[in-house]
Amino acid sequence: MDIKSNFFDNDGSINLILGQSHFIKTVEDLSEIVATTVPKAKFGVAFCEASGPSLIRYEGNDNELVGKAIKMMETLKTGHCFVIMMRDCYPINILSKVKNCDEVARIFCATANPLTVLTVESNDGAGIIGIIDGVSPKGIENEEDKTKRKEFLRKIGYKY
Repeated sequence: MDIKSNFFDNDGSINLILGQSHFIKTVEDLSEIVATTVPKAKFGVAFCEASGPSLIRYEGNDNELVGKAIKMMETLKTGHCFVIMMRDCYPINILSKVKNCDEVARIFCATANPLTVLTVESNDGAGIIGIIDGVSPKGIENEEDKTKRKEFLRKIGYKY
């Protein structure tokens, strides 16, 4: 078995949710969740099928994001995993509905940070064994940092 480190240089302009699911209709159900929860969201969904023709299934309403989602799944090669890439939408807007999707088994991360996905490959397939989301802490927030955090949340509409 080979352990691989797959780095994705996300610059913060795209949010994503990476997870694992178990059924071919995942790609359509996740697309419907995004489209009906945040109608103006731009998104791409890709899902690695793990049996039968073992294809990367995809949907979305933004060709760039669909392409990036497919590319991520081509890189990872992890059966029954999916990624949702989005703009004009945050994971917090859809995450609870994604978690409640009947096919979804687990969520590995929801982020706009640079991301390292650790995978293990065997002769038959590959799986995700861990996630490194962003960078390590550089210190502890002080009162000025708390004020900036609170102002930011109000600026983007998540607190009043």
